[in-house]
Amino acid sequence: MNYVDLFLVFVGLLLVIAGFVGSFLPVIPGPPLSWLGLLTLHLTDAVPQDWTFLGITLAVAVAITILDYIIPAMGTKRYGGSRAGAIGTTIGLIVGLLSPIPLGFLIGAFVGAFIGELTFNNTSTQVALKAALGSFIGFIASTFIKAVVTMVFLVLYVLQVIEHKDVIFSLG
Repeated sequence: MNYVDLFLVFVGLLLVIAGFVGSFLPVIPGPPLSWLGLLTLHLTDAVPQDWTFLGITLAVAVAITILDYIIPAMGTKRYGGSRAGAIGTTIGLIVGLLSPIPLGFLIGAFVGAFIGELTFNNTSTQVALKAALGSFIGFIASTFIKAVVTMVFLVLYVLQVIEHKDVIFSLG
């Protein structure tokens, strides 16, 4: 194992962790980033390249990324929401992340959806609340799925490192 491979192992770990964090942040593509971490690990000399493994995990990352756009829209539509509610959810999430309030991103996502629906659709408070709930449920479902997938990718990464630890950490 050489220092370049050790560097790639470290970069791969950072990518997988960043992917997990990205499953909660709308500006970071979580599953694809985690998959890049797996790919980086498999590009080292220490870990044999397993194209079947990489192909399956890539397909999962792509599928989850596509579903990430579909699931919140389904939640919003089911509860009578609109695009304004979905956009409000994202803006509220970002504002909530920047706030010092514990779990501010959850509160922000819901409040953002509510304000988006109320402001841009001129609906009643009750209708806006129902639509905001739909946007929020869609967001939570999508985030949960991304978090689970990126956590599985992290576990797979760690298992690969453990399996090949003798080669990875021998600098000879």
